[in-house]
Amino acid sequence: MEFAELIKTTKLENVILHRPFCEPIECALCITSHQLLVSSRKNDGDELWLLHSIVDAVERKATPTGGSITLKCKDFQIIQLDIRGQDEFNNVANSIDCLSNLDDPRLLYPFYYPCNFEIVEDGWFAFQIEKEFSKIMMYSDAWRISYVNKNFTICPSYPEAVIVPKSINDETIIGIAAFRCLGRFPVLSYLHKSNKAAIMRSGQPMVGTSSKRCKEDEKLINTVLGSQKRGYIIETRTQNLAQLARSKGGGFEPEVHYPLWRRVHKPIDRHSSLLDSLSKLIELCNETSSSMDKFLSRLESCGWLSHIKDVLMCACLVAQCIDQEEASVLVHGSEGMDSTLQVCSLAQVILDQDCRTVHGFEALIEREWLQSGHPFATRCKHGAYTIPSSRTREQSPIFLVFLDCVYQIYHQFPCSFEFNEKFLIMLFEHAYASPFGTFLENCVKQRKSLEISKKTVSLWSYINRPDKICEYLNPAYEPNSAVIWPSVAPQSIVLWEAMYLRWSIPQGFRHEIYNAISDLKDYEKEMKSKAAKLRTQLLQLAIANR
Repeated sequence: MEFAELIKTTKLENVILHRPFCEPIECALCITSHQLLVSSRKNDGDELWLLHSIVDAVERKATPTGGSITLKCKDFQIIQLDIRGQDEFNNVANSIDCLSNLDDPRLLYPFYYPCNFEIVEDGWFAFQIEKEFSKIMMYSDAWRISYVNKNFTICPSYPEAVIVPKSINDETIIGIAAFRCLGRFPVLSYLHKSNKAAIMRSGQPMVGTSSKRCKEDEKLINTVLGSQKRGYIIETRTQNLAQLARSKGGGFEPEVHYPLWRRVHKPIDRHSSLLDSLSKLIELCNETSSSMDKFLSRLESCGWLSHIKDVLMCACLVAQCIDQEEASVLVHGSEGMDSTLQVCSLAQVILDQDCRTVHGFEALIEREWLQSGHPFATRCKHGAYTIPSSRTREQSPIFLVFLDCVYQIYHQFPCSFEFNEKFLIMLFEHAYASPFGTFLENCVKQRKSLEISKKTVSLWSYINRPDKICEYLNPAYEPNSAVIWPSVAPQSIVLWEAMYLRWSIPQGFRHEIYNAISDLKDYEKEMKSKAAKLRTQLLQLAIANR
């Protein structure tokens, strides 16, 4: 396909641009294969670059002399273009509509992005499983790296290398994969340093109505327990849904075959209900004229904060089992690609100081989301503005819910994170539309088949440069090795203003706050340095006067 076939009007003058917090300006519009450029003819440098892939919905309002095109974006921004001339109006609208809905990933911008910066560290090789495993080996020798999934023959959505119990051989794992949904057999997600308790994740067991049994699966699960008396299976579906899954071949671990494991149901919503909830939230946040009572009522009825609370509660339960009860945990829902990853990731943020650093959090995203088969291309295909009739059950803001939960913890422990909320917002934006290849496709197998690591640039290569990462550092950060326990009380769960209100309420005050904190921290360092020098001088004087 030639991009020129989709672009009927490449350049257009006298376009009126409307965007948040700016006066309408007369601009020139240029449509390229991957971007929309709108630039002012009066003010140099006043321009807007927009990836076509960030556009979620294109709305048209025709007039006798042309019309208005409203671009509703996946980052929640709304942009309006007033265009003169019926033909130009239709050409521009049709072009953006087509270019924002390309299905072939090879036609997306990451495959055409010209890297204009020096790569200090190649992000495609920054988070190898061998590096993560070397940390585990420092305090436990009960695990190993298995390459049983070489060429993705056992589980298409898993990476080729996974960490499993050392005592379980590859033949046993092959048998277990046949018993678990989509071949997603139990793998290690996290090992707690202090007590060796483990978090494992998997797909549901395929027990069906006949209560099928897999002794290899039982052996692996019980091996994880070690000297521990009991473990917990955290089920992210309701008991009714888990029971219903048996009629479709799925189900849950029968207590009779897993007597040392206690099953706990902590239901988490996913898929279309989440996207509906997000759409209602964004609609509410865009209405700045609502009364207080109406705003609070609609905020509650949209259900978004309830979703956040449910995920946080489940993650806290997992962390509690690991840290306080010293019991290992297996987490799964149905496929183990969505709520399972949310819970396992958040539990690590709570438990592990390293996951609250920039590098550690990037490693968490890489191993628990990108390498673990969260289907980013499917889940993030559409956002809050897509009309309900165009949505599918598979499109859902699972990753955004995770980032929102991390923000809730950050909000309660603002000095325990090396990164700031701008870092989380940046990850959200790149998950939905990006010039980099990191979040393309649904799993490692698909990325490998498209040679994404060879043909595109990694997001980590871009943001980890010294001159770039400074934007995302928290000036109030103080390393905290303790487990941090967020409150999940209703009054503790807050609306993430910098994410959902940034296009309706100016956020400049946040930059002023960050700058003020940064200045205070610099001043504190300067005073500490002066104090240290004065102590040295006093000591020298005391010695000289003896």
